[in-house]
Amino acid sequence: MSASYLRVYRGPEEETSVPTLARNNGGKPCITAPLSEVLPLLADAVNSRRTWLSDFEDDEITLSADLYEVLLAYQYYRRPSA
Repeated sequence: MSASYLRVYRGPEEETSVPTLARNNGGKPCITAPLSEVLPLLADAVNSRRTWLSDFEDDEITLSADLYEVLLAYQYYRRPSA
């Protein structure tokens, strides 16, 4: 009698979000990536006071309108005078 092998089915594999390379209006290459991938790295770099962050101070980023509104509200309400 041959041995039977069982496998555990865990459902369909989840699609992972892969950063997308594109070009902005100026023709410069840009990447679209999930905030959940970028934010922890930026937060760690800020907390660690990495000097390379200053190289990107003048770079522009694109945010969704609702995230921008939330950030503005957060900025307003975290002020000491508020």
